[in-house]
Amino acid sequence: MSYITAGKDANGHDVKLHYTDQGQGKPIVLIHGWPASYEMWEYQLAELPKHGNRVIAYTRRGFGQSSKTWEGHDYNTLADDLKAVLDELDLQDVTLVGFSMGGGEVARYMSRHGGARVSRVAFVAAVTPYLLKTDDNPDGAPKENFDKMIEGIRKDRFDFLATFGKQFYGVGAMSHPVSQATLDWMQSLCQIASPRATEQDVYAFAATDFRQDLQSIKVPTLVIHGSADETVPAKVSGERMTQFVPQAQYIEYDGAPHGLFVTEKDRLNSDLLAFAGAHSTTAAAAGSSSAAY
Repeated sequence: MSYITAGKDANGHDVKLHYTDQGQGKPIVLIHGWPASYEMWEYQLAELPKHGNRVIAYTRRGFGQSSKTWEGHDYNTLADDLKAVLDELDLQDVTLVGFSMGGGEVARYMSRHGGARVSRVAFVAAVTPYLLKTDDNPDGAPKENFDKMIEGIRKDRFDFLATFGKQFYGVGAMSHPVSQATLDWMQSLCQIASPRATEQDVYAFAATDFRQDLQSIKVPTLVIHGSADETVPAKVSGERMTQFVPQAQYIEYDGAPHGLFVTEKDRLNSDLLAFAGAHSTTAAAAGSSSAAY
């Protein structure tokens, strides 16, 4: 397995980030969502490198096969970890793609590190601009919603993950957009995260205000969100992004849940390829709404 060293933890041990590096060409860096690992990008890792791209995906600290640190579950540290990935691999002209919690890393990196090495950014079902409801953010979600998540994790993390996975993919009594096998696969990715990171990262993505970070973004920006996302509702996130990133193009996938990297994988792949500037025969054949940028 391949690892990048992202500094040291409080005990002086190397922090290792597990990653994969596929294909050749212009780099696309994929940042996964909570509480999974880079393997969630299975359908993107299988397709994007076919179109003249070098595709890198890594797992944040505390999750998957990366180091299980006790500390460092804040966005400043996570943005520094992202910088370590870009620097270690000496990537240039990067298309940075953040899903859900990963959108926060994109926003914080662009402000904290001046967008170094990055030429385009994409936010997919992202937690930006600010999830928590406050006096100056009345469209956010109540703190009680996140308190219940923490309570569920502490009571029975595995049962919480099973229930969360169904909502994540929009599974209900009359709706089965993914198979039980896919739910089991997602559960397996999430279970190996450390309990500490699983809990602490809820505080991070819930309470971090990215509004000022977003205003630092000057590069081409793509925002994709599902209209049926119950995990990070579009009205709280995607629909508000152009308020802070005026040049952003917003694409809403009608009826798509949070886990659209699986349920809408072909359309997402096409839109990401078009945005990154790569030739996409799929996008051309499908007549994607985002065929050119």
